[in-house]
Amino acid sequence: MMMTGEVSALHEAVLRVVVRGPEGEEREVAAVVDTGFDGSLTLPPDLVAELGLPFLVRGMALLGDGSRSPFDAHEGMVLWNGQSRRISVEVADTEPLLGMSLMRGSELTIEIVEGGLVSIRELLQS
Repeated sequence: MMMTGEVSALHEAVLRVVVRGPEGEEREVAAVVDTGFDGSLTLPPDLVAELGLPFLVRGMALLGDGSRSPFDAHEGMVLWNGQSRRISVEVADTEPLLGMSLMRGSELTIEIVEGGLVSIRELLQS
C-alpha cells in the first residue's frame, strides 16, 4: 500500500492524513513531513480541541536549536495505509507535522521540485 502527497511551492513535502476523534469526528489535515521529528503527528491546539482528543501526558521536546519546550500529548486515530492507527498527537502552535514514528516501517520518496511526488510505501515485514 502507498500514500502520496506533493511538494509545495515552499519545497515542503506535504501529505494529507485523516485524523479521527473519539466520537468519530474526522478532519483531513495537510501535514509537512519532518524527518527531524521523532513523534507521530503534531496538530494545533484548536484542532485538538475541535476533535476532542483525550489528554495523555505532558512532555518536554528538544527542539532543533537545542532549546527545550513543554508540550501536551493527546490520543488520536489516523487513517494510515488504509488502516486506522492509534497514535500520540503532540500539540504545537505550528502547521501540522508528520514525524518518523508514524512513518516507521515505510519507505519515503520525495521528488524535490514544486509539485513533485511525495510517496510513503509500507515495507514488507519479515
